[in-house]
Amino acid sequence: MIIFPAIDIYENKVVRLYKGNYDEMTTYSDDPVSVAKAFKEMGATHLHVVDLEGAKKGTTSSITTISKIAYETGLFIEIGGGIRTMDAVKDYKDAGVSRVIIGTAAVKDEPFLLSALERYGDLVAVGADIKEGKIAIKGWLEVAPITLDDFMTKMQSFGIRNVICTDISKDGTLQGTNNSLYKDLSERYTLDVTASGGVSSIEDIKILRSLDLYGAIIGKAYYSGAVSIEEAIEVAK
Repeated sequence: MIIFPAIDIYENKVVRLYKGNYDEMTTYSDDPVSVAKAFKEMGATHLHVVDLEGAKKGTTSSITTISKIAYETGLFIEIGGGIRTMDAVKDYKDAGVSRVIIGTAAVKDEPFLLSALERYGDLVAVGADIKEGKIAIKGWLEVAPITLDDFMTKMQSFGIRNVICTDISKDGTLQGTNNSLYKDLSERYTLDVTASGGVSSIEDIKILRSLDLYGAIIGKAYYSGAVSIEEAIEVAK
């Protein structure tokens, strides 16, 4: 299982939200590139980046910073937040990003998703952000009328390979992961699932690893000092 340390960017600062609430934002650093370099020194090979401004506005407002992270660290970078056009996918690819995560547009604009998948293949992943059993969109500010199961079934039929699945009720809470959710996804679908939201201990990493998931994202648990990235990487192997 791959460990993805998380860098959420807002106004070019490293921040974390509580349950996706922009009004409950904590700033951890004003230098995302240095944070990324530190993760590399800890042994990370992959990085999960979210452009929170992009998620709200549908823009690539942090692309300069994200490109700098990609080229100065050489890490595998996956980026989510506001990727709703082919130009955005191309711009991120040209910026050195290894994978783009399409969230809102996977629900609202299936022709775009399919076109991006046809042109870029495994560069394209999908974000399944869950709120009360349905898919949340537009920076988690809206909930779409589609269940997680229907969404996952459709994505698998489209040929999507990677899905980053976030339980919003757990995100930023340090209350542990929704293990029953990830167990169900692992057993029901052939997709490569990355767990996001609620990791609070090394024990959470051990459990997720036992579920045969593709990856796990660590955000607040690292920034609050609850989890060591080095130990998480070792446990996840």
